[in-house]
Amino acid sequence: MARQALCIIGAGPAGYAAAMRAHDLKKDVTIIERDRVGGVGIHSGALSSKTMWHLSNDFALACRTDRGFRATGMEVSYSEVMASVRAAVSERRALLLRQLDQLGQTPAGQGRVSLRMGRARVVTPNVVEVLGSDGAVTLVEADHILVATGSRPRVPDGITVDGQLVVTSDHLEEFPDFPKSMVVVGAGVVGCESATIFANFGRSKINLIDRAPRILPFEDTDVAGAISANFLRAGMTIHSDSSLESLKVVDGQVEYVIVNAAGQRQKIRVERALISVGRVPATRGLGLEELGVSIEKSGGIEVRNTQSTTVPNIWAAGDATMDLALVNVAELEGRHAVERMFGLDPAPIRYEALSAIMFLMPEVASVGLNELQAQKKQVPYRVSVLHNALINRNIAMRSTDGFIKLLASRTAPSRVLGLRVVGPMASSTIQGIAFLIEQRATLEDIDYCVHPHPAITEGVQECARILLGRSIHKVEVFSDLLRAGEG
Repeated sequence: MARQALCIIGAGPAGYAAAMRAHDLKKDVTIIERDRVGGVGIHSGALSSKTMWHLSNDFALACRTDRGFRATGMEVSYSEVMASVRAAVSERRALLLRQLDQLGQTPAGQGRVSLRMGRARVVTPNVVEVLGSDGAVTLVEADHILVATGSRPRVPDGITVDGQLVVTSDHLEEFPDFPKSMVVVGAGVVGCESATIFANFGRSKINLIDRAPRILPFEDTDVAGAISANFLRAGMTIHSDSSLESLKVVDGQVEYVIVNAAGQRQKIRVERALISVGRVPATRGLGLEELGVSIEKSGGIEVRNTQSTTVPNIWAAGDATMDLALVNVAELEGRHAVERMFGLDPAPIRYEALSAIMFLMPEVASVGLNELQAQKKQVPYRVSVLHNALINRNIAMRSTDGFIKLLASRTAPSRVLGLRVVGPMASSTIQGIAFLIEQRATLEDIDYCVHPHPAITEGVQECARILLGRSIHKVEVFSDLLRAGEG
């Protein structure tokens, strides 16, 4: 094979997006993927778990009896749910492969994108060795190398994952049925999302181990409190402020021992355990350190703002750097790296304006600063909170659980700093605010924008009006449903 402009290791979100941007620039690319095109972005991760969440929400909604109708004979099959999940993953993977197949036919020198399956190892800053499944070794020579190998579930020391009784997110599709009981180790985003899914289906007793005093410790107390209250109403047990002393398989069950803040030990047995304590970069065995690429203690590749590493011609993006493990971040970083390596001058990625969704009970969407972050950074702010019971769309959906919280700068001209939305359709409300934060917009910009009716975004507008002193709903009347303050 002729020397390529770019060799990408990993065909997940970062690598795939980078390859498509290189194609735009008429640069020939070889992507090396050792397992599955799409990576965790679709397999055992973002797409698969969100498909499970949507299916579980559909089931939970169908089981409700407070909407004037009552479904009878409700049944659910784990294998059929997983079949639907696999169908979603297959649909997305087929789209990726269709594009790769066609772009692989592009004339050389015009942005050809070639896919090669195998295990990669970087032998020089311009050469990657590929070990195929048949044992054959080939070399790919390129002007630049982009490492986009993603991440894998982190397993704490002392815990043995067998893939059957003690599992990570990689093994959920292999369950023969809904477990009667399961402990989820880890109360971060992924752990809470998994707990939500199984609780929604109502076939599993879920215990959640949280080392911190409350779940989602990176979010504000009111956000975490709303989710925690719903977890408890759904019948979950939350082991708050508790450390896991041991977890092992005993007599065909999972036995775990926790110690709470008071030093009290408790031994509990459940059918299965899901280990969900974060992810670690998948950078081992690539030969990077031997070439002088700096690897951080976390295992992530050290990168500068431009996604370049400590070795010229070698770049990194996505979970391999472990800055923010999000698909949208990985795609941005992959595209950004390509633009930089080929001489463009893209604007720096504004991480403070990135939005995220947590698929919980209910959905949580976020962009920009929350109160904890503003306080930590010593950013003076004003905040308004509007309960969903005051929003017409929520009332119409008969789903008024949750709230909208808006942060703005304390001094004029009151620039938008951040938004948190807890409730149904939360993700539909945040992109406009992400753009406004990027543009350093103000509360006035939110107020004078014409919002559709009825829509969740009207709640964002009302939050802005509360801080501007011209809200439709008055604090003195609805003090139990809205608030305004500063920090």
